[in-house]
Amino acid sequence: MAVKLVAVDMDGTFLDSGKSYNKARFLRQYAQLKERGIRFVVASGNQYYQLQSYFPDIADEIAFVAENGAYISDRNEEVFCGELSAENVRRVLSILAEEPEISTVVCGKRSAYIPPSMSDEVVALLSNHYRRLEKHDDLNHIDDTIFKFSLNLPHEGVMPLIERLTKALNAAGNIVQPVSSGFGFVDLIIPGLHKAHGVGLLQQRWGIDDCEVVAIGDSGNDIEMLRQAGYSFAMANATEAVSAAARYRTENNDDEGALNVIARLLSKEYPFG
Repeated sequence: MAVKLVAVDMDGTFLDSGKSYNKARFLRQYAQLKERGIRFVVASGNQYYQLQSYFPDIADEIAFVAENGAYISDRNEEVFCGELSAENVRRVLSILAEEPEISTVVCGKRSAYIPPSMSDEVVALLSNHYRRLEKHDDLNHIDDTIFKFSLNLPHEGVMPLIERLTKALNAAGNIVQPVSSGFGFVDLIIPGLHKAHGVGLLQQRWGIDDCEVVAIGDSGNDIEMLRQAGYSFAMANATEAVSAAARYRTENNDDEGALNVIARLLSKEYPFG
């Protein structure tokens, strides 16, 4: 069947190591995708407002599966917004308080929130992923719809942290579950609200089957989306688990691997021809 949707992760996939992409090449490709009726979806752990800033020319035309699937928008219209209860936010924060080495971001619909004590160095790092980032005196009491937590720590500590948090969160009732977002980030997402869920809602909205979807990713938070898509591509820089989940491979993010997949799609090269 013909491809009707292309979904791309951002960090480590669509973006190169300098947090940029070949805009001129992509806009030429996007014009062809649009002409052929192929939807373009940005599926990322990043904040919605941050994702929009990467696509100033077409943000009003495309869809975003932001915050790892917690917030979904199509042409500036909200399609879905997850929500954690205030009590569950406090329960998660009490568990995270036992992990002094992590930097915690509480992610909400209007903004993302961090403690006033967070260092300028970490704030600068987080600003690459959160266009709206506010310091808040009490993370337990935020007047916003909260749907995710994002944690940052040295890369070597990611897997041990995921193991510890999985155990602690399961004991607390599986309020949220940890997933690796790459680059020393771990997201705590509402169970089931992953990228595949978000892309799936857009597919239902547009009448698109899984076999008509191209998905491209590199990190653990892309696995469900890759397993769901008929044409799934792992970046050359992807983790082993992601490579195992994907049906196909492409070049790394510094060699425009994601744009190369789109080019092969447009020219009907393997596996599209």
